[in-house]
Amino acid sequence: MIDTGNLLLGLVLAVAAAGCSDDSSRSDGGTTDADADTDTDTDTDTDTDNDCTQGDYSGDFDLITQADLETLAGYTSISGYLSINCATCTDLAALNCLTLVDGYLNVYGNGAVTSLDGLNALTSVVGGVHIYNNAALPDCETCDLLDQLTTVPVPIDVHDNQSDTCTPVPANCP
Repeated sequence: MIDTGNLLLGLVLAVAAAGCSDDSSRSDGGTTDADADTDTDTDTDTDTDNDCTQGDYSGDFDLITQADLETLAGYTSISGYLSINCATCTDLAALNCLTLVDGYLNVYGNGAVTSLDGLNALTSVVGGVHIYNNAALPDCETCDLLDQLTTVPVPIDVHDNQSDTCTPVPANCP
């Protein structure tokens, strides 16, 4: 006579073992991995190097070097002012997670920055906004930033950037 209880248990264990194969090949030609996806391999899963999980940066921040810029990568808010005066920075892409500056925002003396695209997620600045003396930054970039803010701070001070004609002029452009 066959013991059906042991047979059933054996069948369940065999199926479970087959599903736990260590073969990491996939039908689409990619590979899977068990890490937290902070890698830069050529598999088809998603890397999360700048995944906006840093939360709030506590305090004021003076950004004056490219390393300072990278320090803020992944932060969603700053509970203080943010001053960007980086002569060697060419873009602000590392700030793409930032939604709130709970103080003033100063962007000045950035001779090589041509765009504020890294601040596209920024919706609120509690203090004033001061954007000036950025020789390569078109005024339209400044106007676009001001237009995206849902909380419009006072004062707004924009001057001595690269002049150009904004067409159309964003609503919050001074």
